[in-house]
Amino acid sequence: MTTSGPGTIYPNVLHADRHSALWRCLLLPLWIWIGEQVVQVRASHQHFHPHSIKLPGDITLGGLFPIHARGPHGVNCGDLKKEKGIHRMEAMLYALDQINSDPELLPNITLGARILDTCSRDTYALEQSLTFVQALIQKDISDIRCSNGEPPIIRKPERVVGVIGASASSVSIMVANILRLFEIPQVSYASTAPELSDNNRYDFFSRVVPPDSYQAQAMLDIVKALGWNYVSTLASEGNYGESGVEAFMKISREAGGVCIAQSVKIPREPEAGEFDKIIRRLMETSNARGVIIFANEDDIKRVLEAARQANLTGHFLFVGSDSWGAKSSPIAELEDVAEGAVTILPKRVSIDGFDQYFMSRSLENNRRNIWFAEFWEDDFRCKLTRPGIKLDSDKKKCTGGERIGRDSSYEQEGKVQFVIDAVYAVAYALHNMHQDLCPNSHGVCNSMDPVEGRLLLDYIRAVNFNGSAGTSVLFNENGDAPGRYDIFQFQMTNHSHPGYHVIGQWTNNLRLNLEEMQWSGGDKSVPESICSFPCKPGERKKMVKGVPCCWHCELCDGYQYQLDEFNCETCPTDMRPIPNRTACCPTPIIKLEWNSPWALVPASLAMLGILATSAVVITFIRFNDTPIVRASGRELSYVLLTGIFLIYLITFLMIAEPGVVACAFRRLLLGLGMAITYSAMLTKTNRIYRIFEQGKRSVTPPKFISPTSQLAITFILISVQVGGHMTCRYDGKLLFALLFDVCQVLGVFVWFAVVPPHTIIDYEELRPPNPDLARGILKCDMSDLSIICCLSYSIVLMVTCTVYAVKSRGVPETFNEAKPIGFTMYTTCIVWLAFVPIFFGTAQSTEKLFIQTATLTVSMSLSASVSLGMLYIPKVYVIIFHPEQNVQKRKRSFKAVVQAAKLSQKTDSQNGDTKIEPDRSQ
Repeated sequence: MTTSGPGTIYPNVLHADRHSALWRCLLLPLWIWIGEQVVQVRASHQHFHPHSIKLPGDITLGGLFPIHARGPHGVNCGDLKKEKGIHRMEAMLYALDQINSDPELLPNITLGARILDTCSRDTYALEQSLTFVQALIQKDISDIRCSNGEPPIIRKPERVVGVIGASASSVSIMVANILRLFEIPQVSYASTAPELSDNNRYDFFSRVVPPDSYQAQAMLDIVKALGWNYVSTLASEGNYGESGVEAFMKISREAGGVCIAQSVKIPREPEAGEFDKIIRRLMETSNARGVIIFANEDDIKRVLEAARQANLTGHFLFVGSDSWGAKSSPIAELEDVAEGAVTILPKRVSIDGFDQYFMSRSLENNRRNIWFAEFWEDDFRCKLTRPGIKLDSDKKKCTGGERIGRDSSYEQEGKVQFVIDAVYAVAYALHNMHQDLCPNSHGVCNSMDPVEGRLLLDYIRAVNFNGSAGTSVLFNENGDAPGRYDIFQFQMTNHSHPGYHVIGQWTNNLRLNLEEMQWSGGDKSVPESICSFPCKPGERKKMVKGVPCCWHCELCDGYQYQLDEFNCETCPTDMRPIPNRTACCPTPIIKLEWNSPWALVPASLAMLGILATSAVVITFIRFNDTPIVRASGRELSYVLLTGIFLIYLITFLMIAEPGVVACAFRRLLLGLGMAITYSAMLTKTNRIYRIFEQGKRSVTPPKFISPTSQLAITFILISVQVGGHMTCRYDGKLLFALLFDVCQVLGVFVWFAVVPPHTIIDYEELRPPNPDLARGILKCDMSDLSIICCLSYSIVLMVTCTVYAVKSRGVPETFNEAKPIGFTMYTTCIVWLAFVPIFFGTAQSTEKLFIQTATLTVSMSLSASVSLGMLYIPKVYVIIFHPEQNVQKRKRSFKAVVQAAKLSQKTDSQNGDTKIEPDRSQ
């Protein structure tokens, strides 16, 4: 073994700090009084009830071990503890034997011991530990005299230079408070409470086991490695359990990622049904299946029993501290409930030398252990005979020939290694101290008589040697050993025999073999202990207030996508979320395709209309000078047919893919065809109406009824719509109309210059609640309102024409075209009245573009078809199939028309049927 000591670097450590001196001044009188009382009481019973082992030596070490369990109410000590008590205590005796027989370690110096039983009770341990400070308490015996008047001879108690122990953290804390007052160093082999790392309060305390803060960190790393984030804690009342859980909770808060669902404390004296209540409380947060448990063996066993009784075998996933470790006693007959439990234990090895030593112990060679006879009876289940004591009939008699490990089961207790290391740590400190203070002396020199406690503490903190397990033993500034843990899991089916199996280790960081782990029923998959399941893609976390590991998953609805774990963001206008809502993608762009039914039907109607219109125009041109063509008003007929042709043609512009040229022609032609058509019809009905109205009042014909005048009026009406696109040339009488058209042309080009025709992609028009149906619509920069505005003038002409048609309903039906025009306008009004609700009623439809375009074009085609069918198809029929009727009839003067008008007025008033042949030459 290699060692290192402080050398000569401690010149100032011989002076106690002012804080310790102040406490000693305040508490020393109290402890002296308590010590005197205890010494007096114990002195009277020492011979009959020995409670300590005394080994003589040049330097005496104290030892504190839980030889017995805590007794029931009113009794200090209970049953013997074979492993935690006898094994550990014998480990100290074994270590002392090894040190005293080592010529290189403390040569010519023998270590002695005073070993006490704490009975697993802190108050009793405090009483026992007063034995260690007796030599430091000065007693006034000046008033004490023997019967012969001589002063008494009082044997001075041995001076304890250091204490090995205690086991339980609560006992160590209680004892440390008195030992620090007398500057006696203390080295524990099992106390792991984080509270003992406070070097201000427990400055003379050191330990060869890592504190629970390391253990808590290791347990937290295990929880995280298993993917758990929601666990409960369970602690036995007392320093060990409460401080361990507190350390775990503190570290988990600082590290984040793990939340505590329940923090339950097991009372020191639990009442009946207490563990059932604990299980019910843990089930209040049933998602927290992981249970971090810092509890003693008895409490662990009763928790497992309560879980089985509640029919929750396999539900809880225990992560046990070193108090559970790899012990079999807490899980005896409860293996099915404990299956899968992950436990932690400071890294250890079995000391073969101790096994040989302990199994060779017998009643004959181990008389120094005053509790060995009791252990012998308990271990071999027999009874030793004692004078005056009758042997129980149900127990066999001990022969003394029994052997440990042969006639009884034996397994080395887990903390034996640390007991040996604790004794060696003090021995090496004394060795280094002796080399520095007594360099040329054999045995204890005056510089070490007595041993200065604070100086010895500094030498203890400075040791660094290879311990019994082959690992280095050293202490940090707080007296803590480095953290080295083995991680176990209790498995039942993974191996040939059930038991604890090493699945990893922790040395400042975790190394866990998840493949070797096995859970209830042999399941290899790690069970879950989480508050909330991970949100699906496209869902954000809405945290539960005060519980950072719990959340509700909310879908990023509408046009939102998942920006990060906690936030949703709305996609840009031209984009929509992808199906899993983790990103945005461009919104598909649509337009009316030629192969769509919404385009095929209007295009078919328009094509038929164009063919029919072309046939009528060709027929009229071919028979241009025939009476029927001349009587129908050739000039206005050609204008009207041009309008009808443009109405059919606009259908193809509306269906065509939007572009600058298509958009420009849509602006020009959308209302132009209807304006031309209804301007010509309005001119016709107005002429008929004025002729007959004038004929009722006088024989003078009205003005502007000649063909030239009619064309001028028509062009003026058309020019109001868009103007300037008609290029027909007439005589000087139309100069004013052409000038007006030129002005309109300039206006149109100014409009194009200010707002050039262009296409837009409208993402708002087709943006329904379901983003999967969202589309960008490629269209010209014409809104629904602008389309209606383009048609509004035509609608005004249509309504005005209808009004004149109604007023001219009294004209004889054989006179010109009043009645066909009237019927045409009535039908057209019905078509457009149906158009309005269909057009605007589909504004929210996902196929708005298609429906509105089809509705508009079909309505226009129907209007044109009605006009074509009512006004010209009958004429073409007569011209082609009945040419004998296409002959010139006699002319009538305007005077005859006046007479017909007056006669018509009379017959209308009498509901007569008199017919007047019109003068078709007008």
